[in-house]
Amino acid sequence: MVIQPGGQSRNMKNSGLNMSRRIRRTPFTNKVEEFGVSGFTVVNHMLLPKAFQKTVEEDYWHLKSNVQIWDVSCQRQVQIEGPDAEMLVQKMTPRFIKNMKIGKCLYVPIIDENAGMLNDPVLLKITENKFWLSIADSDILLWAKALAVALNLNVKIDEPNIYPLAIQGPKAEDLMISVFGNKIRDIKFFNFDFFEFKGTKQLIARAGYSKQGGFEIFFNGYELGGDLWDTIWKAGKKFNITPGCPNLIERIEGGLMSYGNDFTRENNPLECNLDNFCSIENTHEYIGKKALDQIRVNGVKQKIRGILFDGGPCPTCSIPFPIYAENKTLIGQITSGIYSPRFEKNVGLSMILRDYWNIGQQVKVLTPDNKMRNGTISALPFSN
Repeated sequence: MVIQPGGQSRNMKNSGLNMSRRIRRTPFTNKVEEFGVSGFTVVNHMLLPKAFQKTVEEDYWHLKSNVQIWDVSCQRQVQIEGPDAEMLVQKMTPRFIKNMKIGKCLYVPIIDENAGMLNDPVLLKITENKFWLSIADSDILLWAKALAVALNLNVKIDEPNIYPLAIQGPKAEDLMISVFGNKIRDIKFFNFDFFEFKGTKQLIARAGYSKQGGFEIFFNGYELGGDLWDTIWKAGKKFNITPGCPNLIERIEGGLMSYGNDFTRENNPLECNLDNFCSIENTHEYIGKKALDQIRVNGVKQKIRGILFDGGPCPTCSIPFPIYAENKTLIGQITSGIYSPRFEKNVGLSMILRDYWNIGQQVKVLTPDNKMRNGTISALPFSN
């Protein structure tokens, strides 16, 4: 029996979540429960596994040397299709997309009329008139529909039944070849192609929310979710596969930001170091262009930086950690932070005020255990 999104799980009583149709299951939820998931969060109204039966440090070292399978179905696709599809997508982002080829992926900031960040999805060009926005945790479907109506564009906007499954880690390519064949090697970074699985056509991209390399299967076929998981798991045994999820240590070290945590609608893409994704050599029109141009002229007041700080493993960063300059001025707050076994220090991400954001700047970090820790501003990604 297939449990469709919204169905009750036998293990949900241990997750701390009160389940309803507002929180959707995925094609792989039964499998992640079977394989020992110990916690969930909710992204885009859908379950995202957050931990399995191991420590975050063990998971970190395993991800950096082996391969993992992640249920990231919460990366919902906003499908924009029709004669005006490209026009609408271009209106939503300062990144120039008109030369984008079919089979390509692009990282695109989406901003509002004030240049505030609404999302930072990966854009996939499926056909000349069909695009997917693989979104972070915000309701871009509604924003796209509102713009289409306001601009009277000939498009159809929907959320298709696509459920990404990530295969991440340095052994990911060998595992994927063993399942889908040598054609996997031909997929370049941030490109995709189509592959057959049990009579279905599946889009596979070389991408993922880690810096360790890997692939995302944009799975189409809810009922076959368990079969896909089992097929990959069986093939992955010789590569030391484990179930996993985005690893907080690896994410922070790699400088991968989290929408809603490290930046929000209050921030613009230049504060988020996304200058390279905001085309200035092209004159295309987009929502928020005037505001972003003015910000570029005036300069930003803060930028996201890495923070290395000492004092032993820090507490969970559920509430941001204030950051102070040596003169006790509040200059930012760590929004994602954790102890790094590689650096043997804590690592964090923070928006830092302009006068203090230089690499190597010495700072103080106040953690919830009431410890004032010595810290240093770092470039992103972190490096030894």
